[in-house]
Amino acid sequence: MTEAGIKPRQVLKTLKQSNLQLQSTPRHLYNLKAKIRQGKLSDKTFKSLRSNRSMSVEGNNSSSDGSLNLNYHLATQEVVSQVPLTTYEEFKAAIVAAKQAFPSWKNTPITTRQRIMFKLQDLIHRDIDKLAMNITTEQGKTLKGARGDVLHGLEMVEHACGMANLQMGEFVPNACNGIDTYCIRDPLGVCAGICPINFPAMTPLWMFPIAITCGNTFILKPCENNPGASMILVALAMEAGLPDGVLNVVHGTHVCYTMQESNAGGINHVVVMPDASMDATLDALVSAGFRAAGERSMALNTAIFVGGSMQWEDELVQRAKALRVNVGTDPDAYLGPVISREVKDRICGLVQNAVENGARLLLDGRHIMVPGYENGNFVGPTILCDVTTNMECYKEEIFGPVLLCMQADNLDEAVSIINKNRKFQHEVEAVLVGINVPVPIPLPFSSNYESKASFAGNFNFCGRTGVQFCTQIKKVAKRWKVFRSTLAEACIFSEAVCFRREL
Repeated sequence: MTEAGIKPRQVLKTLKQSNLQLQSTPRHLYNLKAKIRQGKLSDKTFKSLRSNRSMSVEGNNSSSDGSLNLNYHLATQEVVSQVPLTTYEEFKAAIVAAKQAFPSWKNTPITTRQRIMFKLQDLIHRDIDKLAMNITTEQGKTLKGARGDVLHGLEMVEHACGMANLQMGEFVPNACNGIDTYCIRDPLGVCAGICPINFPAMTPLWMFPIAITCGNTFILKPCENNPGASMILVALAMEAGLPDGVLNVVHGTHVCYTMQESNAGGINHVVVMPDASMDATLDALVSAGFRAAGERSMALNTAIFVGGSMQWEDELVQRAKALRVNVGTDPDAYLGPVISREVKDRICGLVQNAVENGARLLLDGRHIMVPGYENGNFVGPTILCDVTTNMECYKEEIFGPVLLCMQADNLDEAVSIINKNRKFQHEVEAVLVGINVPVPIPLPFSSNYESKASFAGNFNFCGRTGVQFCTQIKKVAKRWKVFRSTLAEACIFSEAVCFRREL
């Protein structure tokens, strides 16, 4: 019996009756069964697991026959939310809804689309506390970090409010005798976005506002670990006046966005010169390496100390030790739990592997315990020194609050560690460089590019280049008066148009 007097068999039987696909007890129910056996399932939680499944397609709620995905509080392991896993039929319905909504939405005046973004901006400001609390609960960030997540996404909504200017084309009068040419930016059609685990609000806001304001329709797939923020944002977009079918949501676990890259593909480096300011440098290392529990694609995970700067390691350890690890709702918390128990185990395994291969463990945060939250996925700040490029901790992105420290005799050697033999800033092989800035976050009004190895295409999906990413150029040639051109002129113009198409 549980504390609420509910028998485990009764719980599972009720779940299976409301969802036939749970008859085989899939993997995501294992934790639930363990909770039931341990008597940790409350009556309130049990009632929340009853049939109350819906997904957003065409702005309406439709029942789902798919299985449930349960989301846990990262500090207590209690079930905090549930979403239906979209069936194949529902996924097709979302695509159909987006296709059907596209012609009308494409022809909606750009000023009307902008006004919806202005309204969405106001609604996000209104509900920012609700969004932040949801992110803290489902993703583990501190409330301050969660608000920052929302605010960075809000910048993209504000950017989309100027789409009338951003989407302007080009015009060339009288390009050939009696013929004007112009280019316009047409929307692509149905677009889709997959959200990662680390920015539940910022990432969807970096995707769908630009895409839909350009005239596209959109299918959003939230991260299965923390879908709440995406669902709140979609509801706000509907409240702002977005028509049915323009923005659709599908849930699932088979398609995901991975933040892990091998062969140092996801490793971010900092080069510390011996003449750098110690206080400013150590503050930057602590903030960029440990804030948000290191779960940022641009988190600083490798510091290369040049010359005598490595003598600061004792001070670095003291500053890292002073950081408060706690549940995200604690106002004094600097970093909260990582996203799952599996992620924690992976982080601890990479740290142990590094130690076994010769790294010095200056600070060990693997066994930190937060009173009252003993079951939480907490990893404290961890510092490894004497790391080499052949260690697994360097080859694979740890994606946790772990800082790797390496040493180099001079700048050339430091840069060679990063990309073999090139100079910093102008010659370093990186698409995002910060100088005296630990985490250079892209802003929406600047162009954001990715290296060819990590991004397919020439443009990123956010910022100024996001408009180019979400649209295609249509070139038009228009004769504005009856004009008898010579046969030679007509041939030249036709050949020029064909040549541009071939390019």
